[in-house]
Amino acid sequence: MLERITRREEADLFVAWMAIAVAFALIQIAPFGVLGSNIRIDPVSAIIYFGIALITVGVGFIIHEMAHKFMAIHFGYWAEFRKDNVMLLVAVVMASLVGFVFAAPGATVIYSADGRMLSREENGIISAAGPAVNLLLCIPFAVLFLLGGSSILALVGLAGIQINAMLATFNMLPVSILDGKKVLAWSVPAFLLLIGASVAVLFGSFAL
Repeated sequence: MLERITRREEADLFVAWMAIAVAFALIQIAPFGVLGSNIRIDPVSAIIYFGIALITVGVGFIIHEMAHKFMAIHFGYWAEFRKDNVMLLVAVVMASLVGFVFAAPGATVIYSADGRMLSREENGIISAAGPAVNLLLCIPFAVLFLLGGSSILALVGLAGIQINAMLATFNMLPVSILDGKKVLAWSVPAFLLLIGASVAVLFGSFAL
C-alpha cells in the first residue's frame, strides 16, 4: 500500500508535519502565546518539546491522513494529501501569538478516474476514519504514559494522548470542510460517538 504514496505527497506530508510540530511545541513552551506570557525560553527544553511534538504529531497527523487515503482507495477512489501553505502559516502564527493550534494543514483530495462521485455514506466513512484512528492511537500512548513513570517516555505518552485527542476533536467539529460535517451528514450516531469520545479523551488527558 505504501507505493500508493507519491513523491509529491511525501513532500507535502513532511512540510505539514514539520509546521504542525513547531506549532504544538510552541504551545508547550508558551501555553498562552508570546502575547500572553512572560517567558524565558530554555533552549534545551525547547528542543525536548520539539522532539516530543515531532514524534506525537508525526504519528497522529500522518496516520490520520493515511486513514483517509487508504479508506478512499478501499472504495475504489484515488486520494492524495495536499498541504495548504496559508493554513500552515496560520497554525504556526496562532500558536506563537495566542497559544492555540488551528490544525488544518491541508486535505486529502479524493477523485476517481471515471468521474464517479462519492456517495454520502462513502464520504462519511472516509471522513470518520481519520478521527477514529486518532482515538485508537491514544491507547498505545496511554500505555506508554502509564509505564513511563517519571521518565521522558511518560511525557511522550501524555503528549501523544493530548495531541491525538486534539486532532480528533478539532476535525470532528461539524463546520467548513472538516471531517465532522461530512460524518454528521452521513450518520448522526457515528458523529455523536466520535465527537463525544474525542472530547471526553481530550478533557481527561488534561486532567492527568
